[in-house]
Amino acid sequence: MTKNRLEAFSDGVLAIIVTIMVLEMKVPHSPEWDAVEPILPVFLSYILSFIFAIIYWNNHHHVIHTIKHVNGKIMWANAHLLFWLSLLPFVSGWMGENHFASKPVMLYGIVALMSGVAYYILEMTIIKSHGPNSLLARAVGQDKKGVVSVVLYSIAVGIALYYPLISCFIYVSVAIMWLIPDKRIENTVE
Repeated sequence: MTKNRLEAFSDGVLAIIVTIMVLEMKVPHSPEWDAVEPILPVFLSYILSFIFAIIYWNNHHHVIHTIKHVNGKIMWANAHLLFWLSLLPFVSGWMGENHFASKPVMLYGIVALMSGVAYYILEMTIIKSHGPNSLLARAVGQDKKGVVSVVLYSIAVGIALYYPLISCFIYVSVAIMWLIPDKRIENTVE
């Protein structure tokens, strides 16, 4: 398989994930503003999850741009990442529909955590396949930002049963951290 096919497949899966999430939002049957209030938690959950998915899409694109070839291990590592991301519509919907209750917030965090771990596995699989001096290895280095994300998600999962809104704040903080453009790969490629 060429890297272009892997990227195209991944792009398609992420597009479907985002589409499913937006279709989960129910349209109010009233033109009044107060009709929107009950679905506000679902909308906020959607915004966070949309940003989450697009951050992965953006970073995945950059990672795939650094590789020369794809092997079976890379394909499986990529599928592992897509599996965790594919759970995003479910956990996002459950969290929003239940107004950020503790168990849905915890499961959302588990999916976010496992997505982060899967992304790290994908990066390490690519680096192992392409060598320690590969473009990706030089670009990500020790991947401090990725490690911090996983640590923060772990903390958020651990406290979600007691303080779900603090966990949500941590999820938003991680998203903001990744919204700041990460130029490591772009700078290395140039």
